[in-house]
Amino acid sequence: MSDWEAIARASVALLDGHRQLTADDLAELAVVDDSAVPSLAALAHEVRLAWAGPTVEVEGILSAKTGGCPEDCHFCSQSAAFDTQVKATPFLDTEEVLAAARETEELGASEFCMVLAVRGPDRRTMDRLIELTALVSAETGLNVAVSAGILTRDQAFELAAAGVHRYNHNLETSRSFFGEVVTTHSFDERVDTCAYVREAGMELCCGVLLGMGESVEQRLELIEQIRAVEPCEVPINFLNPRPGTPLQIRKPVGALEAIRWIALFRLALPSVILRYAGGREITLRDLQAMGMTSGINALIVGNYLTTLGRSPQQDLDMLADLRMPIGSLSAAV
Repeated sequence: MSDWEAIARASVALLDGHRQLTADDLAELAVVDDSAVPSLAALAHEVRLAWAGPTVEVEGILSAKTGGCPEDCHFCSQSAAFDTQVKATPFLDTEEVLAAARETEELGASEFCMVLAVRGPDRRTMDRLIELTALVSAETGLNVAVSAGILTRDQAFELAAAGVHRYNHNLETSRSFFGEVVTTHSFDERVDTCAYVREAGMELCCGVLLGMGESVEQRLELIEQIRAVEPCEVPINFLNPRPGTPLQIRKPVGALEAIRWIALFRLALPSVILRYAGGREITLRDLQAMGMTSGINALIVGNYLTTLGRSPQQDLDMLADLRMPIGSLSAAV
């Protein structure tokens, strides 16, 4: 089957039949020639509009507790296992968190995510998250999201009861490649946390990090594993190699390759919130608008956890140029 036939067949399935693609369908699309990637991206944009609508969700994230993490995720400069420039800092003060939330709301965002560099929350951290969730909710109109590592079932239900709208816990990479990237916890622990989040009634945000040395086959495997945990949102991160980490030797993903995989994740997950996340600035450079027309319907604005993003106004101008309305989204696979 030619590249164009594979893309046409995917179009019929997703747009005419409103059915999801199979793993075999996606495997064919993953290897289309580079010359066919713009057509793949155009289909992904059509699928996004048909399955998820035109609205784009804007989110701000805050590193509420930075560095000193005991886990050894090889891409992360916040790990205490590696000698990086990111040092452990205490939990931010309440007013610092509230100020960041207010700034996020002023940008027109609907989601505010507090991120902690921890294996998982202890009792003191849980109490602090519950307190801050209530304060942010009371002082702003933002939905509150949290990313605080591995959860127990009881912790997931406690955060849900406290009003946490969405919980982020990324798979990052496929089960078969996971051991090459993390050794201090298991892939199953991540999957279990995802299950607890959904069981507790929070929306699950479960993302990926591409460019760590995984193969095409492992990326396709990851897509199936993401589909299995049934997320509402999938952030697409591209490795930004951090000095001092084991993955500092990797080269960033190329722009066309990034567009290919943004499109493939949209075609595989037609109704999810597919969010631009870390690494897009160094990967896509001047093609960030093209990514928005390749299946993306959400983005993090401003800075990331330990790396700088571009200015929020640049992203807001891009959305205005593309005539993409900003609003709040909820979706499921």
